[in-house]
Amino acid sequence: MALIALNSPYPACRFAPTASRRTWAGRALTGAGLALLPWMGYLAGTLPPAEAVAWVALDAVEAACLLVAGTRLMAGRPGHRGAAAAAAVLLLADACVDVATAGPGSELVGALAMAVGAELPLAALCAALAARAGR
Repeated sequence: MALIALNSPYPACRFAPTASRRTWAGRALTGAGLALLPWMGYLAGTLPPAEAVAWVALDAVEAACLLVAGTRLMAGRPGHRGAAAAAAVLLLADACVDVATAGPGSELVGALAMAVGAELPLAALCAALAARAGR
């Protein structure tokens, strides 16, 4: 029985690390990391200085984690799991704080749209990549 378990033709994980999935996920993470760069410039120019420093710093760390995880995935190199886990936590925190600090009306609608449309799905992808076994 032990030999059957060790030589099973079925993958141990449902999210198998095939090359096409690694490439797709790597491109998504890298693209999201690059998209944060002009967003940080927008935040720096529109927010009050004290708020801008905090939000730009958070987004800079998010972008760094996304870029590290994405480029490692695309290259097929190990070591993306830590950066993906950090990105997942940061994105989740970013979404929660955005929604909690948004003013009523259009500001809250925008924060919810960003959370549901971008931050939470990206955090879920990062969490899935960080949690899966293997490379």
